[in-house]
Amino acid sequence: MKDFAGRTAVITGAASGIGLALARRAARDGMNLVLADIDLPRLQAAAAELACPPDRVLARACDVSLEADVAALAEAAFGRFGAVHLLCNNAGVALTRLVREMSTADWEWVLGANLWSVIHGIRHFLPRMAAQDGESHVVNTASVAGLLSTPASAAYNVGKHGVVTLSETLYQELKAENSRVGVSLLCPAWVKTGINQAGRNRQARYGEVSPAGEMSRALEERIAKALESGRLSADDVADAVFAAVAEDRFYVIPHRKILEVVKRRCEDILEGRNPSPAW
Repeated sequence: MKDFAGRTAVITGAASGIGLALARRAARDGMNLVLADIDLPRLQAAAAELACPPDRVLARACDVSLEADVAALAEAAFGRFGAVHLLCNNAGVALTRLVREMSTADWEWVLGANLWSVIHGIRHFLPRMAAQDGESHVVNTASVAGLLSTPASAAYNVGKHGVVTLSETLYQELKAENSRVGVSLLCPAWVKTGINQAGRNRQARYGEVSPAGEMSRALEERIAKALESGRLSADDVADAVFAAVAEDRFYVIPHRKILEVVKRRCEDILEGRNPSPAW
């Protein structure tokens, strides 16, 4: 899909980080915007920042872990604009904990936001996108954590690995059907997005986050520093996504140096070696 002007983009997690950067890029390319986030006040402020005509923007509160919320988002998007041409399943959260420290609620929170959100998005948007005229595209935000296995990030890794294989499977199925819906998989590394502060929007139904032990706290600090020092901005990542959509390219891995670590993991598997450190 090379022509974005006048078409409609749906972006989850649009109030900040990569989601907001995707919205900025879509607005610059003349797209209609359907923006969703669990933090409605922050989302509304972000939408106002875009300075788009009101008739081109729809901002909605959405808990993407809930199928009913995503179904309602799809109804609103198609009802307002008639078609959806770019679906960015981007919302996500992160929690740094050793596996033994994580509660069931911690697992449910992370997987709900990072994996079930994508499943819900595909279920409620894809059939209509496939049935409409012209080309459209789905972008699923995973992470290099979907290609590697870093310590103290088990739930995040599991969710992102799930997004990777879900996206690869979907790509194969749509190609076999000669569908006009394309698929891209976004796997960024360190980007200053504030995802390590996602607990501010943790839903009450999950209760308090489990306490962090000494090693988890140390890794939390290390990850926070890595995110702050990321050399690519969220806008750089958004530009990479739009380039991939225009080229109908599946893998979007903006941090190219991380591929050396991915290669080492693949070689571990091929050679039957024990896993090398992921970072």
